[in-house]
Amino acid sequence: MLHTINKSPFENNTFTTCVRFLQPGDPVLFIEDGVYAVQAGNRFGALIASVLKKNNPVYALKPDLDARGISAIAEGVKTVDYAGFVDLVEEHQINSWL
Repeated sequence: MLHTINKSPFENNTFTTCVRFLQPGDPVLFIEDGVYAVQAGNRFGALIASVLKKNNPVYALKPDLDARGISAIAEGVKTVDYAGFVDLVEEHQINSWL
């Protein structure tokens, strides 16, 4: 299951709620304002690290990072372009956390 998060974790709790439902290996993709969660040095770094420790890959959409001026991201987070986003969607069922 691919979990997509499009809301800023500073404005709602979709990311923390999503973490409770992750199964081993489920990837998490941050898009739109959700990419604020992966910005290096913020209070969500420990939660990102805990997700990665459980062998859940974490991705952020590069065009959304660029649009928000985020250049430094948490260690272990991979960036994807639109083609990579499509690849993830084709490989997994999707659960969009709105």
